[in-house]
Amino acid sequence: MRDIHEQKKFEDTRRGFLKKASLGFGSIALSSLLGPTESFANDLLVSKRPSLVNANGGALGGTHFPAKAKRIIYLFQSGGPSQIETFDYKPSLAKWHGQEIPDSVRGTQRNSGMVTSQSTFPLVQSIFDFKQHGQSGAWVSELFPHTAGVVDDLCIIKSMYTEAINHEPAVMFMQTGSQLSGRPSIGSWLSYGLGSDNKDLPNFVVMLSKGGGAQPLSSAAWGNGFLPSHHQGVQFRSGKDPVLYLNNPHGVHDHDRRRALDYISELNNQQYDIWKDPEIQSKINQYEMAYRMQNSVPDAVDTSNEPDHVYELYGEDAKIPGTYAANCIQARRLAEKDVKFIQLYHMGWDQHGGLPNGIKRQALSTDQATAGLITDLKQRGLLEDTLVVWGGEFGRTSFSQGRLTAESYGRDHHPGCFTMWMAGAGVKAGMVYGETDDFSYNVSRNGVHVHDFQATLMHLLGIDHEKLTFKHQGRRYRLTDVHGHVVKDILA
Repeated sequence: MRDIHEQKKFEDTRRGFLKKASLGFGSIALSSLLGPTESFANDLLVSKRPSLVNANGGALGGTHFPAKAKRIIYLFQSGGPSQIETFDYKPSLAKWHGQEIPDSVRGTQRNSGMVTSQSTFPLVQSIFDFKQHGQSGAWVSELFPHTAGVVDDLCIIKSMYTEAINHEPAVMFMQTGSQLSGRPSIGSWLSYGLGSDNKDLPNFVVMLSKGGGAQPLSSAAWGNGFLPSHHQGVQFRSGKDPVLYLNNPHGVHDHDRRRALDYISELNNQQYDIWKDPEIQSKINQYEMAYRMQNSVPDAVDTSNEPDHVYELYGEDAKIPGTYAANCIQARRLAEKDVKFIQLYHMGWDQHGGLPNGIKRQALSTDQATAGLITDLKQRGLLEDTLVVWGGEFGRTSFSQGRLTAESYGRDHHPGCFTMWMAGAGVKAGMVYGETDDFSYNVSRNGVHVHDFQATLMHLLGIDHEKLTFKHQGRRYRLTDVHGHVVKDILA
């Protein structure tokens, strides 16, 4: 009888243990579902976060090594500018013009689905002339006379390459390090790691120029992904309200808004003490930033006091709010106010057909303003600690998409090689880096992968790209995933 009683007691104990254990596992799963970016393991990181935060609000507590750049202005030319019509001069294409691209060359790269029904792939030389400019002797297309004038300030990388062949995944790859949406963008990583040097403006500002083209662009390109939401890019629009819903509603005075925010902050802090959810802190940060921006943003975007010679430097479009030229002036003003990451998007570089006229329009609307920005920053001493980046998500094919005529042709997407350039803090000025083959179809020397490019950007800001990580769903993520090497040859 005693043995039976002991056996029953053991079974009760075992069942109780399993029941409690299963509840524990269930609670872990529930917490993962409710807040997948912050599991219990990540809560440990969050609980320690105050000791990691430096004076500027960055999680790193400072840079890994002395930074060459304090901020980045990224001029993203969305759609894929043709390297053959811009900076990658290929005179050898003249003798191949109209002939079929060799299978041995075309077979080295995949093509998009838009040329699957095409039976012939004639090579096409650029319709535009190229000349060498500056002491560096860099070749620049006639489409960019103003950029040619500042070519000795540029570090031109002709050997970029990527895996992505369609716009959305290619843009995501350039901006977030992954072809899939949902990862943090470069600006968000920098905001998270380094914080801001100006507490009255966002760490990360985004502007889209109007008139560039109708090609869609997902806001995930400047999203925070799994990082706390106050690190996402803040879009500045043209017009009376550059940031939506920033102003107080009619009849609400500043002191009423301040009192309301103080009460809301107190309630949110009480909730944070209970749940330790970092998104509560993000919400508090966003409320406070919005309040401070009510005074700081109007001054930052008001260009009415800019002298006429500045508008002349950037071009006639500079006085039209929302244009690429106007946004370039805004970018310089934000750089003066120590915004960490300033992203300009100019769409419309996707010329599958009618390329000569299409790319001519794009160059006309961007060339002078781009060169004007470089010149303006340099005159003000800002180029010494500001890194300017120009480029798109991929390049274009050297064969014609669609019908080739004497006046017109098109080019398909091409991930195998494309051109970007950088200027300013930490990079060698007047340098051309990397080479492509005679067809501008494959990288032939010093290839720079997207992850290499991202690692180099972070290095210039004093960050070891392998050490800025964030734990999400049990894995530590970083901008460059598990890849990337700093391109040391281009560093000043």
